[in-house]
Amino acid sequence: MLVHICCSVDSHYFLQRLRADRPHERLVGYFYDPNIHPYSEFLMRFRDVKRSCEKLGVELICGEYEYEAWLEGAKGLENEPEKGKRCAYCFDFRVGNSAQKARELGEKSITTTLLMSPKKDFSQLESALNKAAGKYGLETFAVDYRAGGGTNVQFELAKKDKLYHQNYCGCIFGLSKQREAQKLPLSELMSEVGGRVMPGGIEERLELYEKVRECEEKGAPFHLSRKYFLNYRLLRAYVKFGGGVVPSHFLFYSHFKRENVKFSVSEAAQICDELRDGVTLLNLAKFNELSGENFASVNELCREPIEVSRELEIRRELCGEFSQNPIIVLDEIRAGRYEIYAKDELYNDSREVLVAQI
Repeated sequence: MLVHICCSVDSHYFLQRLRADRPHERLVGYFYDPNIHPYSEFLMRFRDVKRSCEKLGVELICGEYEYEAWLEGAKGLENEPEKGKRCAYCFDFRVGNSAQKARELGEKSITTTLLMSPKKDFSQLESALNKAAGKYGLETFAVDYRAGGGTNVQFELAKKDKLYHQNYCGCIFGLSKQREAQKLPLSELMSEVGGRVMPGGIEERLELYEKVRECEEKGAPFHLSRKYFLNYRLLRAYVKFGGGVVPSHFLFYSHFKRENVKFSVSEAAQICDELRDGVTLLNLAKFNELSGENFASVNELCREPIEVSRELEIRRELCGEFSQNPIIVLDEIRAGRYEIYAKDELYNDSREVLVAQI
């Protein structure tokens, strides 16, 4: 049997129930989820599915990330609600391609771990399985393992085995609607030019679960603790001087009360901290002194920024604990008129932290 897998939280319990019900069946896991966006989230989910399948001794194949093909078929369905026509299309696409893979591998039956998800419509999934199986001459297996407390057991097992529990279904349309309802920014779709790991971002979660995997391989005891914090994303920002835009770097937690700030600097300086709305300007030489780096230009700093934790140390030194003053690094601070255009988001967030047990 080929088992289409959507995520580790659904598959971990589903595969164990399936193996108990059909002990003589050969199971092949097939991670095929081109709907997931962005690609870093796809990788995050695949790696955790791989980790789960290794624990269970289940063979796993990773399908192609055919996002553009999936997106083409979703045209006109962008505003469909959860469990609407877009979800039906998505199931047909993923299960249909999984059935094709099952036929190529010589498997005789097919199922999907999406049947385990409490957010999915069982009848839509059953319909997708039947259509795909009919097209490729396969048998289907559609059992509701959610019933009778199965969902509770599923989540308890996922917590016990420290699986990655994603906080949205997967596609960009569902994510956008969910974040809009939560009044949160689309931080999953945000990354810096320099590729820096951001607090609460997918790259941070990738690093976390790599550490989880290392601890498991070494047999080192640990647990995951959820921490709540005030997160930040700079959506857009630039500085104008002398009628043109100049290179600039905005330190993490630079929060603006308004999107446009104008002020004048009377003389050249290394640092200016008596400006409108609490803005602090640093020239690159002063930033290098505080950071211990040797950047040749602000453009270089933007391409290869220092870690957020080090920026926060500089922030504390300049403006104190918990400060949100806009701190901006320029190649040089010259006398004249400055204009800053910026928009940022401060929002409550949470993240998991690995805690080693001694």
